[in-house]
Amino acid sequence: MNRLISRTRSALVVTLAAAGLALPAHAQTRAVEVDRIIAVVNNEVITALQLRARVEQAERQLRRQGVELPPMEVLERQLLERLIVERAQVQLAEETALRVDDTTLERAIERIAGNNNMSMEQLRAALDADGVAWGRFRDEIRTEILLTRLREREVDSRIVVTDAEIDNFIANNPDAFSGQEFAVAHILLRTPEGASPQQVEVVRARAEQALVRLRSGEDFGRVAAEMSDSPDGLSGGELGWRPLDRLPALFADAVRGMSPGETSPVLRSAAGLHIVRLVDRRGGGIDTAQQLEQTRARHILVRTSEVLDDAEAEARLLALRERVVNGADFGDLAKANSADLSAASGGDLGWLNPGDTVPEFERAMNALQPGEVSAPVRSPFGWHLIQVVERRVQDVTDERKRNAARMALRERKAEEGYEDWLRQLRDSTYVELRLERE
Repeated sequence: MNRLISRTRSALVVTLAAAGLALPAHAQTRAVEVDRIIAVVNNEVITALQLRARVEQAERQLRRQGVELPPMEVLERQLLERLIVERAQVQLAEETALRVDDTTLERAIERIAGNNNMSMEQLRAALDADGVAWGRFRDEIRTEILLTRLREREVDSRIVVTDAEIDNFIANNPDAFSGQEFAVAHILLRTPEGASPQQVEVVRARAEQALVRLRSGEDFGRVAAEMSDSPDGLSGGELGWRPLDRLPALFADAVRGMSPGETSPVLRSAAGLHIVRLVDRRGGGIDTAQQLEQTRARHILVRTSEVLDDAEAEARLLALRERVVNGADFGDLAKANSADLSAASGGDLGWLNPGDTVPEFERAMNALQPGEVSAPVRSPFGWHLIQVVERRVQDVTDERKRNAARMALRERKAEEGYEDWLRQLRDSTYVELRLERE
């Protein structure tokens, strides 16, 4: 892409010269400044123009949130680092044959419009009024989907939660099921993989500097936007309202004894150093006894790979669905075609409680009547064809606790694993910075 930009720019200069026109000296200087290379990420470049677009986007976001803008030099360095990490992820996705087709992109944009109670035309007009080109918006959404799928494949799908971990969680977190929720914000300062004590101390000095600023009364959102290495830094580091069990373990332990408005000392994790603030808390005192509707379901799983893309996986399941509709036995097809361990039992997943499966699977399953077969459904594990066998209502108080613990542990492991994976990817990526060069 950047080679194409270079060739296009050269062609433009040649065309102007052939027409007997000359670029003014100040225009030539400005073009060099705007388009110069400011970073090399493996075999690709990041230009000043690309960084400027991100800075303008961040400025609009921070102003909407009422967050004071950090110094421009600081904001540029923060956003350049995020561009570098994003570019490294996109490169890995492309190298391993991850793709987002146009149909998937259009469906995602339609959902965005629908969630904002807009038509596609209204969404486009709103973006135009905000100075966001439609083509750039589409590219950004495509990238977001691509990075989400990369995370699903590299991190989320590899998370395993054992029964022993669930038992330990329930025993050591008696308040996890109280219904109380916490609004938390955080600042992350990453440390390199295998950081030396000296490297850790350099990062710790920055963390302590941030802590001094916070305790002197400076706005948390501004400090997070200026200093945090987390993707949510530009949102003030806010994690939103979460039950205690859905917070990273480090954060949960910190805020459990805090009052709203309090800030933690500097905390250490595998990803780096953290500062956590408890913004507020609410709720509590909920009776955990519960009867739930359970669903007995079975499925056929087709995994994507370098030789089987999303479109082919979906088409394969559509053909299998047609066979089921025409009278073929779902269980027999699952045994012959499913890539899941449940294939041996005809794809039978047993009785499922709400939350036992990933959200994409559960939404599709809940929309089915007993005996009905879904359209192909995509999840972090691949593509599924789902059939609901029957439903029942059970007293599942203990099961609900175990399921909540399982989901909490999965989320914690996924978040911590993702931060660690990002750090390793960044450390293994060749990066050459040219931000200060003329």
